Amino acid sequence: QVQLVESGGGLVQAGGSLRLSCAASGRTSSSTSMGWFRQAAGKERAFVAAFNWGGGKSYADSVKGRFTISGDNAKNTVYLQMNSLKPEDTAVYFCAAAPSIVALITLPNAWGQGTQVTVSS
Repeated sequence: QVQLVESGGGLVQAGGSLRLSCAASGRTSSSTSMGWFRQAAGKERAFVAAFNWGGGKSYADSVKGRFTISGDNAKNTVYLQMNSLKPEDTAVYFCAAAPSIVALITLPNAWGQGTQVTVSS
């Protein structure tokens, strides 16, 4: 199994930036794709961004041009740099892992505990 731990959430003003981290541990060989989802209060979970350790990235239309996903292989850590934040970005952000992008989008095999991001107007 793989364990995921998110960090970096907090309160930020609209237009500001935050950098989220997701550290993976345990059996990480089946986590070739990692990414981020978010769930706002009263809303369903939504895809945000995906990252392949072998190359490639994908973003939801709502965050393109504002968010950047990246990874540090030596640390088994994936990051989400969030710029130009909007109040609509307020949500609990969850890290996820899976053997492929398709699996990540449909049924990740691991989830982090979530980290709260709050953007004030």
